[in-house]
Amino acid sequence: MLNTIQIKVRGYHLDIFQHVNNARYLEFLEEGRWAFFDDFGGIEFMGDGIAWVVVNININFRAEANFGDVLEVQTRYTKLGNKSITMKQTIINTQTQDLVAEADVTYVCFSKTLKAAIALPDDLRQKIEQAIVVSE
Repeated sequence: MLNTIQIKVRGYHLDIFQHVNNARYLEFLEEGRWAFFDDFGGIEFMGDGIAWVVVNININFRAEANFGDVLEVQTRYTKLGNKSITMKQTIINTQTQDLVAEADVTYVCFSKTLKAAIALPDDLRQKIEQAIVVSE
């Protein structure tokens, strides 16, 4: 499953060099993940004392984005572990088709009660496995 959203670069996204500040890309990526989860069936899987905790973000910046650019954030699942999921995200400039940034984001399934990572519930694991197969 691939989810996409578009974000228009605004003045408040820019740094003193007049291109998108690196920290803003993390916000763009997060917005993309929330949209993905909305389309994936909401975040009902966050109930029952379970939370999803980001434990790693690896981002590569490839090209600058500037005021007025429209960026497409693409998000999909790529890897499923026993206690974790990894998502691949790319940010594309829709006008130039340049790859602006790409990131791998890893979450762990976290028990709020135990305060520890736990194995993914079986029903969620099956749903994610199907989403990975569809996007391959």
